[in-house]
Amino acid sequence: MPRGTYSLHDPHDRAPLGEERFHCAPGPTGWRYVSTSTAPDGADAGSVDLTLDALGRPVRLELRAGGWQVRGAALDGVTWVRMAAKTGEDGQERNAAARAFTGDSPAFLIATARLLRPATTGAAARVRLIAFAPPVLAPRTRTEQWTLTGRDVHTADGASLAVDTYRIDDLDTGERRTVHLSGDVVLAAPGVELEELDTPPSDFTPAG
Repeated sequence: MPRGTYSLHDPHDRAPLGEERFHCAPGPTGWRYVSTSTAPDGADAGSVDLTLDALGRPVRLELRAGGWQVRGAALDGVTWVRMAAKTGEDGQERNAAARAFTGDSPAFLIATARLLRPATTGAAARVRLIAFAPPVLAPRTRTEQWTLTGRDVHTADGASLAVDTYRIDDLDTGERRTVHLSGDVVLAAPGVELEELDTPPSDFTPAG
């Protein structure tokens, strides 16, 4: 069960955005990721609780940030409710023809890679996602294309570490990112740095 800390920053000017402390683990029916985030001043900045099924679909999502909470799942596309975190007021169920959710947490990079499962270098897949943007978790539709550009195995001290490199194109804005994943841990991505990792990544490499 990997446990660690990601530091988050603005990918454009590198202004610090805080830290995300996480633990995650695969299970017999899927994968779960749980984290809490703090702002640069140490204040609570929210949490993520995401569970995927064996096919990478989100069977349970709970997000909290900015006084708001989102609960969602893959149901008739994806379905979610956004509400005030403390009172549950202003909750309204919404649905969209998308395959999964995304957001600022590194969890969603792992989740989307698991959902798409590219099998060979050069393989590409498009996916429609519902993104929740901080600080108030406002939803918007995003269409991305993921291309597996490299799959390497690094060996050190007798242990092997498989690293997948993806190019992610936001087809709505033209923005392009490159991310490096190993199992269920993000090694590097724009705005994300892995600061601490207590145990090695789980064997979570997407399979064809």
